[in-house]
Amino acid sequence: MQWNVFSSDGRSGRGGLRHRAVQAGWRWVQRTGAVTAEQPGGHRFGAIGPGTKLAFPQGTVFGEPWIRLGAHCIIGEQVTLTAGMMPDLDLGPEPILTLGDGVVIGRGSHVIADTSVTVGRDVYMGPYVYITSTNHSYDDPHEPIGKQWPRMDPVVIGPGCWIGTGAVILPGARLGRNVVVAAGAVVRGEVPDHAVVAGAPARTVRTWDPAAGWQPPLRTPAPRPIPSGVTPEQLVALGELEQTQGL
Repeated sequence: MQWNVFSSDGRSGRGGLRHRAVQAGWRWVQRTGAVTAEQPGGHRFGAIGPGTKLAFPQGTVFGEPWIRLGAHCIIGEQVTLTAGMMPDLDLGPEPILTLGDGVVIGRGSHVIADTSVTVGRDVYMGPYVYITSTNHSYDDPHEPIGKQWPRMDPVVIGPGCWIGTGAVILPGARLGRNVVVAAGAVVRGEVPDHAVVAGAPARTVRTWDPAAGWQPPLRTPAPRPIPSGVTPEQLVALGELEQTQGL
């Protein structure tokens, strides 16, 4: 069989070579442009832990000396991280934006820390999450809102939270431990530990009670724990068996 040199399947010919060259080049750019503790770009940060990576291309990043990133964080592509209202300000001796160990921030998200924003360890964020410690004021009805001095209020997100796609965390929000924020929710104020919030403005839709469990009860069964002594190889073999048997 003779392949067309511009074959649409990209497996051969000049078109396929170009495709593979572009893909290989882009993977090289992504690897080279990522920011880690070992690379010069990581040296700008107040702290950046081992195993942490800011994927390339990054979004807007400034105020790095006042940004502290824990270990083994994953910062997706086009994520904006800023400390201070604009670049090249002296923000004092204390960090402004702090991420704990193991934080994951999805693609296109923004964390805007004009005053303190603290994210606990093992917080996972979907794409396009927006977290800010600053809001525009509109007290003067005659002055353009963009020219009025903003209000700032620290944000605290407790460890173990899950923040869904497109959620917005407003100034003054304080999320407890293991809080679930539904996609598209707009959160302000206090959220207790082990709560699920949804809506705009967000409201609590589920809570955890040590005696009664989740209220209202979950509609899906809890996942069964893996029996002790089961090896990763056995789990892989079990998955392959289920696929072959259509389980």
